[in-house]
Amino acid sequence: MSERGIFTTIAIRGGEPFLWEKHWSRLEHAAAKLGIDLGGFSETVVKDALQSKLAEDSIQRGRAKITFTDLRPSTIWPAASGLPDRTSLSIVTGPPREVGEDFRLGISPFPVNSRSPLAGLKTTDYLEPTLCFEAARRSGFDEAIRLNEQGRITSACFANVFWLKGGTLFTPELSTGCLAGTTREFILDNFDVRELTAELDDLLSADAVFLTSAGIGVVQAASLGERTFPSASHPISSLLIT
Repeated sequence: MSERGIFTTIAIRGGEPFLWEKHWSRLEHAAAKLGIDLGGFSETVVKDALQSKLAEDSIQRGRAKITFTDLRPSTIWPAASGLPDRTSLSIVTGPPREVGEDFRLGISPFPVNSRSPLAGLKTTDYLEPTLCFEAARRSGFDEAIRLNEQGRITSACFANVFWLKGGTLFTPELSTGCLAGTTREFILDNFDVRELTAELDDLLSADAVFLTSAGIGVVQAASLGERTFPSASHPISSLLIT
């Protein structure tokens, strides 16, 4: 049986899914790229199911994870009799992720493969970034910056990365293998951001470093490895504060 699956994590604000259109667009893109059939799930059907789940779980502020799993048989493992031939939908909800004030970033020793067919996609095979995150936590960090096989900055384990230098915001371009995050896209829509390929020294010499995701919003890092960042002000910090 095929084990293909995709997911997205959506911030819930005031009982409503934040940036819904961007999340749905990313799900459709990932499904098309991986050959997952969403024909049985219109945008309206999925959003209504999400709203019902939010009401059932009494979630006004938190997160929701939408997962599509391809249950069709694969050419390698033909399906046994009785297995469904379809795509399944799963929705789970939870509270916001807790983020401490002194947010410490490490540097992951595990590179991102920018040429992988899964690069830039949020699939249910999320073990690699999970293991990278757990390794960072064991080392005393809240998250870790990951580089690709060419030594270019891509992202954190579970978040996109932005940095401020001389009043300009920067972020890795998608060709590095970073995820096209919905919060990342929202920031690009609202600020003048330069997308580029950059090396670790660019982060270490930055005036400020920010991580962004639906789960954590926008978080300013207090340090990266041994480098401590001075307090820096930029409107990106308050973009998602309600």
